Amino acid sequence: MKRLFDITLSLALIPLVVPVVIAVSISIKVTSKGPIIYWSKRKGRGGTTFHMAKFRTMQVDTPQVATHLMTDYAEYLTPIGGFLRKSSIDEIPQIWNILYGDMSFVGPRPALFNQDDLVLLRDKYGINELVPGLTGWAQINGRDELSISQKVQLERHYFDNKGILFDIKIICKTVINTFSSHGISH
Repeated sequence: MKRLFDITLSLALIPLVVPVVIAVSISIKVTSKGPIIYWSKRKGRGGTTFHMAKFRTMQVDTPQVATHLMTDYAEYLTPIGGFLRKSSIDEIPQIWNILYGDMSFVGPRPALFNQDDLVLLRDKYGINELVPGLTGWAQINGRDELSISQKVQLERHYFDNKGILFDIKIICKTVINTFSSHGISH
């Protein structure tokens, strides 16, 4: 049921996001050197590795670490990167990952390939058995403001209570948070 929901919603959203994709793609090409899409190496279900699509918001020479671990991440942002991140527009290409099956609309956000502390804690609670999501319970309850242990506890709550109605609640709250930039620090 969840997979069917993901495919249906993805296909419904594609016509709506095409104008945004075109505008953002042109803006990225005009304002910075490098590819339009950044393929971030991430950990998926069961610890598998996949490449998650995002609009590129950082310069091509940026170190591959979580931005919350960088003290000077702003110096690596492209001219429109800050806006794309604050508005979460940089996440739109993940619709491809959802259609492909690497991701779902709702689940724990996929860990970076080098976030071993997060992966290990998720393993402890079985959270890595979930398909990673574009959004999740932790994202709407703190996102960048959460410690790893807080994030995993929220993901555990999702794991214990997952279902289509809970997913719809999370998606609705995500839309509200996105328009208010709630919980987004970079």
